[in-house]
Amino acid sequence: MVDIDGEPEPPAPRKRADARRNEEALLAAAAAAFVASGVDVAVRDIAARAGVGVGTIYRHFPTRADLIVAVYRHQVEACAEAGPALLAAGGSAHAALSAWINLFVDFLVTKHGLAEAFQSDDAGFATLHAYFLDRLLPVCAELLTAAVEAGEIRSDIGPLELLRGVGNLCIGNNPGYDARRLVGLLIAGLRDRAG
Repeated sequence: MVDIDGEPEPPAPRKRADARRNEEALLAAAAAAFVASGVDVAVRDIAARAGVGVGTIYRHFPTRADLIVAVYRHQVEACAEAGPALLAAGGSAHAALSAWINLFVDFLVTKHGLAEAFQSDDAGFATLHAYFLDRLLPVCAELLTAAVEAGEIRSDIGPLELLRGVGNLCIGNNPGYDARRLVGLLIAGLRDRAG
C-alpha cells in the first residue's frame, strides 16, 4: 500500500505470540461464559476463565459489544476453516460433513447464548448474519458437493437448506430435548438417495 505522499506504508504490526494466545483464551472463555451465564456475565468472570487480568480484556475489546462481535466472528472463522481441513484429512466426505455439522452445532449453541445481544440496537451486530452466510455457506456447499460426488449422500439438499434445518433443530431447549441426536438423524438421513 502507498500513503498519501506516495511512500510505501509499513506493514501492519503483527501481534506477539503471547498477545495472540491471550486473545484466543479470551475468546474461548467469553464464549463459554456467554453460553453459561448470558452476555451480561461479569468481565472479571471471563478474565478468570481465561487466566488473564480484566485490563487485558479491555485492551483487546474496549466494549462488551466488541467482545461479543469478536467471539461470534472467531467462531465463524473456526467453523469456516474446519471444513476444508476435515475434507483434506482423508476420511469419507460424509464423515467430514458430519464432523463439520457437529462443529456448526457447537457454534449454534454459543450463538443462541448471544441471541439477546443480537436483538439490541448496536450497529456492530447488524452485519453479522451476512458475514455468517458469506463465510459458512460456501464451506457447507463444498462439503455437500464432495459427499454427493463420492456417492455418499443424496443430491437434493442445498447448503442453506441444511444449515437452516440444523439451526432449527438446535433451537429446542426443553428438558430431555437432544438436539445433537436429532441433527445426527438428519445427517444419517442424507444417505437416503431415494429423494
